[in-house]
Amino acid sequence: MIRIGPAGLGPVSRAEKTLKEYSKLGIKACEIAFTHSIYIKKKEDAIRIGKIAKKLGVGLSIHSPYYINLNSEEKEKIEASKKRILDCCKIANYLGAKCVVFHPGYYGKRTKEEAFENIKRAIVDMKNICKKNSWKVELCVETMGKKNVFGSIEEISKLVKETKIRPCIDFAHILARYGEYKFREVFELFKKEKKLHIHFSGIVYGEKGEKYHTITKPREWRLLFKNLPKKEITIINESPAPVADAIEGMRILEKLNK
Repeated sequence: MIRIGPAGLGPVSRAEKTLKEYSKLGIKACEIAFTHSIYIKKKEDAIRIGKIAKKLGVGLSIHSPYYINLNSEEKEKIEASKKRILDCCKIANYLGAKCVVFHPGYYGKRTKEEAFENIKRAIVDMKNICKKNSWKVELCVETMGKKNVFGSIEEISKLVKETKIRPCIDFAHILARYGEYKFREVFELFKKEKKLHIHFSGIVYGEKGEKYHTITKPREWRLLFKNLPKKEITIINESPAPVADAIEGMRILEKLNK
């Protein structure tokens, strides 16, 4: 089963209306963007939105705030980063969102090996806190698109294996980081994953990697669909027009399946 949907739900006051609009359009997934702030604050709002989404068959996930660095040289910043992710996990539990996507951090002045160990330690700690609180949520660490940022496909694969969390495979980021999608290599690295959470959109990039996301070209959608393994897959579109872009992806997939 392949679910395709946009990054973004919009304000709490319109959440029910937005989800109904998504459902009418055939959208079966939505990633709530807490990228700048965790704007669903009340437990009752999260429960209400989650119940509506479940009734409509729209699978929810969360993208945690962008300002995350689990490899900061300042302990306070690491703890603040963990708190932001864990606050997302708490809301995700009420929403019934199974996946919380997060950016792991930067290399900074440390070696790649030191960065890995620091980020791994923080993830294990967060997993333990989630377990202690009985939050039915999975942490999803994202592949990153800038070359000076922790998050190569090898680093994410190793983190996933050693911490037993899930990957968020962002193919726009992978294209920006490596100059190619590396579909075969990526799906080989994550072949043991029963379910895949994928981000996909167009992207502009340069020598240092990612610059900004763009609308997804039809040929890019077709290339993705051609290479997908037969698994349960969620694809979240992060283009400047994520709803229209997701619908275009759904249309292309339906055409390919005929």
